[in-house]
Amino acid sequence: MNMEIKAQTATCGSCQYWYHDADTSQGECRRHAPQMLVFHIDEDVKFESRFPATLAADWCGDYEHRESL
Repeated sequence: MNMEIKAQTATCGSCQYWYHDADTSQGECRRHAPQMLVFHIDEDVKFESRFPATLAADWCGDYEHRESL
């Protein structure tokens, strides 16, 4: 008898720290504070802070299941 067992990976799409708008598979991980990004544009240096962009199918070790409201 051949029994196949598939493990499900807990992904960003069902994590309590993941935020997204509408029906998209792209969102932001809000587990930690936004990260500072530095841009060099010509002679100028620009700074911006953002949450890491992730897809619903991505995963990491900080996953926590989102409880239904």
